[in-house]
Amino acid sequence: MTAAIEVNDRIYPGILKSTAIVICLDGSQKEYFEEASKLKLTPNIDSFKKNGEDLLVNSAIPSFTNPNNISIVTGRPSSIHGICGNFFYIPSTGEEVMMNDPKFLRAPTIFQKYYESGAKIAIVTAKDKLRKLLSHGLAFNDARAICFSSEKSDQVSLNENGIEEVNKWLGMEVPEVYSQGLSEFVMAAGVKLLHEFKPDIMYLSTTDFIQHKYAPGEEVANTFYAMFDKYIGELNTNNNSIIITADHGMQPKSKSDGTPNAIYLQDILDEKLGKNESKVILPITDPYVVHHGALGSFATIYLSDKSMVNHAISEIKKFDDIEIVLTNDVACEKYHLPQDRMGDIICMSSKYMTIGSSETAHDFTNLKEPLRSHGGLHEREVPFISNKKITSLESTDKLNNYDAFYYALEGATS
Repeated sequence: MTAAIEVNDRIYPGILKSTAIVICLDGSQKEYFEEASKLKLTPNIDSFKKNGEDLLVNSAIPSFTNPNNISIVTGRPSSIHGICGNFFYIPSTGEEVMMNDPKFLRAPTIFQKYYESGAKIAIVTAKDKLRKLLSHGLAFNDARAICFSSEKSDQVSLNENGIEEVNKWLGMEVPEVYSQGLSEFVMAAGVKLLHEFKPDIMYLSTTDFIQHKYAPGEEVANTFYAMFDKYIGELNTNNNSIIITADHGMQPKSKSDGTPNAIYLQDILDEKLGKNESKVILPITDPYVVHHGALGSFATIYLSDKSMVNHAISEIKKFDDIEIVLTNDVACEKYHLPQDRMGDIICMSSKYMTIGSSETAHDFTNLKEPLRSHGGLHEREVPFISNKKITSLESTDKLNNYDAFYYALEGATS
């Protein structure tokens, strides 16, 4: 590798002495770690906090999975890399498109640039929806790159993933998608790859199934963090540089009777503006809606008549629980979003509220526990835990989760 590597106008170190590991612990917030620590379930992470760094940073907005994972692996916000939701709307065609295709990426990943410089890259993600985005720019024909998901671990190939027979290799069956096992598979694979494949850079991205269902301190949540901590201890070898962060936090968003707490914005706008005059897009929507019912705290709205923007905003502002209501240009500048992939209006709800489209459009059949969800400013703050002191950190005022690789790679040079 060269002495320095430029990625999206930022200079990263090229000569590494150990493995740089970044873990996106999906849906985590500081309280999960704090509650597990009280029961002495996380000795390895507690050691990181004591001897390394224990910070709180901002995630990218909207605080959803796809935008933040891609922000972490490009080192930049959505305005640069273009991935601004789990899916987006194309007004010219009327299509609602999942943003899991690399053709939607507008910036290279850190993995691609390091791979081009000769580095070995290992990536394991829980859900397959992220895999193609994360592996974009990598080739799997020279034993220098591996990328696969827990979800589709039985479908890997050397040509597509750089590895084969993962389940046999790891000694674990394909986990149930809605389970702790999907994340544990990621961590177990990461440990085995670290010791056998010996990557220069490794990225592990879990799923937030547990966090959607269980609050900090609940027994199942504590069990999950104890499991995670065990694998952290196994990764913390050979002076490796490790940073643990998250794509977003999580907040309870249900009424006292346990039903979801939501404002159905499409129904409201249909009444105020007329049918077919607006389209509410909820970028949290993806194929995995069992644990959130497609209800999050972020929405963007497209209007047929652009002259109705101010009127629509005034109607939406009548609801105190929709805290942020901004025009496209203002919101995109403030929250670093791509203007052409956002609607005319951008909204975010209050801490305990979600935004829905039409009430009849949401299926809560499989939502067994009270709703916990994310997407807005109240889920933006996430942990940033390092096993090493970050000597170059001058201020945490503007630190983001997508600074993780910058500091993990810096730590791998010492």
